[in-house]
Amino acid sequence: MCGISGIISKQTLSQNDIAQLNASVKSMDKRGPDSNGFFVHQSIGLGQSRLAIMDTTNAAKQPFFSEDGQYVLVFNGEIYNFKELRTELEKDGVQFKTHSDTEVLLYQFIKDREKCIEKFIGFFAFAILDKLDNSVFIARDRFGIKPLYIYQDENKILFASELKAIMAFGIKKEINYTVLFQYLQFNYIPGNQCIFKNAYKLKPGHYAIVKNNEIKSTAYYSIPYNKEEKSTLSYADAQKKLMELLEKSVERRMIADVPLGAFLSGGTDSSIITAIASQQTNNLNTFSIGYQDEPLFDETAYAQEVAKKFNTNHTVFKLTNKDLFDVLHEVLDYTDEPFADSSALAVYILSRETRKKVTVALSGDGADELFSGYNKHKAEYLMRHPSTANSVVNSFGWLWKQLPQSRNSSIG
Repeated sequence: MCGISGIISKQTLSQNDIAQLNASVKSMDKRGPDSNGFFVHQSIGLGQSRLAIMDTTNAAKQPFFSEDGQYVLVFNGEIYNFKELRTELEKDGVQFKTHSDTEVLLYQFIKDREKCIEKFIGFFAFAILDKLDNSVFIARDRFGIKPLYIYQDENKILFASELKAIMAFGIKKEINYTVLFQYLQFNYIPGNQCIFKNAYKLKPGHYAIVKNNEIKSTAYYSIPYNKEEKSTLSYADAQKKLMELLEKSVERRMIADVPLGAFLSGGTDSSIITAIASQQTNNLNTFSIGYQDEPLFDETAYAQEVAKKFNTNHTVFKLTNKDLFDVLHEVLDYTDEPFADSSALAVYILSRETRKKVTVALSGDGADELFSGYNKHKAEYLMRHPSTANSVVNSFGWLWKQLPQSRNSSIG
């Protein structure tokens, strides 16, 4: 997973600043248990905590330096098409010393500067120091899969993969009550907002350049959408195209130099990923969780059917309510901001247990949002496109109030 952090100060970094940078990196040990390090150049410091996925040797450790020492990179994420980019860079005369995507990212930036991002297929948050002009280039992937927090006051600019890594610099914790109000409305913190004052998230599809104690953010990507533009594909062709995209997407994410598996809930999204991944490798490791005390929520039987069909090495972790309560404080301690999704407890345990067998696990996160996987997505659509049926349903409002309010019942 990795974590990055950095400080850009108005003055040369003190020994205390350097100690705080070191503490910031160490605070992300859970993100990067394999190694960590930091680099200081005058008023700028960069740090990284590494989970080694591509090229696990020490040669690919970070911070990573260009051959001439002018550029320094810290990077969290993966560039799935790095092999293709590497081939093109080699044609330009670049001589690589590692087999990592980290080195490819750095030399692509040296070649194309901010335009390099347009060539990257993957998810990422990274920062590159140019020692020649003391500028720092910071970028976040198109959909904001990788987190990146920024803090700014009159003396310095800080950035990190986690808020706790920013807190390690000793900043004052001041609640942003406007954002707290938004959280109480939505059950999450929307957009690029942050629970603390003077802090925010770099927006998805944005990069920022920090120079002369100023930070300028620029959008490089937004989801292309034209409501007037209609697809010319037939339904059959659209199905074929979707399958091609899914297969390519899974194939790209299976490039790793460490053991790899997949989360398998038995739902449509994770089952499709498992089906495709099992064609790419023999004896795919799959993992799911069940609930001993809550049988209505236990879907492991479906997961086991999928695992059997695709001949995976399947592991089921059966949880009790006590298991969930036991990790409650641990999850709360590690959560940077208020977060009202109780499934985080189960996912935490699943990830912890899965890590004992593999380093990387594919998941279906985002599929429900993309394909409207929940009834609430359909409800939102119907609300915006009312029909006669809606009026009929609304007329039975007195009846709906009598029905159970929770799905955790034989009726709901």
